[in-house]
Amino acid sequence: MLTNETLWHGKPYYSLDAYCKNTYHEKLYKIALDAGMTCPNRDGTLDTRGCIFCSEGGSGDFAVRSHPVRPMKDQIAEGLSLFREKKTGSRFIAYFQAYTNTYAPLSYLRAIYTEALEEPCIAGISIATRPDCITEGVLSLLARLRHQYPDKFIWVELGLQTIHEETAAFIRRGYPLSVFDAALSKLNAIGIPVVVHLILGLPGETDQQILQSVSYLNDRPVFGVKLQLLHVLKNTDLAEYYAQGKFEALTKEHYIRLLLSSIGCLSPDIVIHRLTGDGPKEQVIAPLFSLNKRDVLNTFHQECRQKSIWQGKFLHDTGTIDFI
Repeated sequence: MLTNETLWHGKPYYSLDAYCKNTYHEKLYKIALDAGMTCPNRDGTLDTRGCIFCSEGGSGDFAVRSHPVRPMKDQIAEGLSLFREKKTGSRFIAYFQAYTNTYAPLSYLRAIYTEALEEPCIAGISIATRPDCITEGVLSLLARLRHQYPDKFIWVELGLQTIHEETAAFIRRGYPLSVFDAALSKLNAIGIPVVVHLILGLPGETDQQILQSVSYLNDRPVFGVKLQLLHVLKNTDLAEYYAQGKFEALTKEHYIRLLLSSIGCLSPDIVIHRLTGDGPKEQVIAPLFSLNKRDVLNTFHQECRQKSIWQGKFLHDTGTIDFI
């Protein structure tokens, strides 16, 4: 019988790296793509300012930027050049990252998804989007592509950020929690795995509220989660709010404690796709410790060992949320 230690490849949690090695027998590297999308929070449908924390790159600051948008195969080729020195793994994930990647005419979506799926080195695609941009047409398209390319995967990443409506209104998310639940249900009905984005450290949220958002996923058909440290980036409304002294960014120590509690509360069946993030150095205002991603992860792993924390440790407690 395989143990979690074996399945997780020695880590105290179920990482994306472990999942890929278990499922595809090798590490899969992500190539971030810019498909030239916009967002209903930017084009005037809901708002023109974007979410309060969102940069001009639409959360795709590491994507292969191009204006006008180049064909996906050209962006993939450029992305591949960044991995020439890597010795492990020969297949990749095409990550449609910037802005809202189901927010375009279906003919265009079909073309860009197909172009990526046709690349021999691409094991599958991951599509970052909003729950309120999962239309019936998008669902039909994804279902067709899933059957057309049975040897490749299609994941959808939904930006939930928080389950708390007051916080959601403050960050200008633009949809209620019920919309997320509906999109999650519909995607699962057609066999599309969902990765959920949560942000730790949003203004006004307590540790208890953050862990409530994490725990919310346990009772839902979620494939993976990204736990993202809130970054204050230049030229965002959040940066102005921060400059006015209206909230404090998380310290490294506080963030590590939140991560430890979060994985302890999270079902061991959910794949952790991200534990932190490293925004572009020239854009990050705070917290500056996040610029050293390796140090953050090393500290987290060390704390896991010292405190004997692993994913799901607190799941069978008496209904309370544990803090480290």
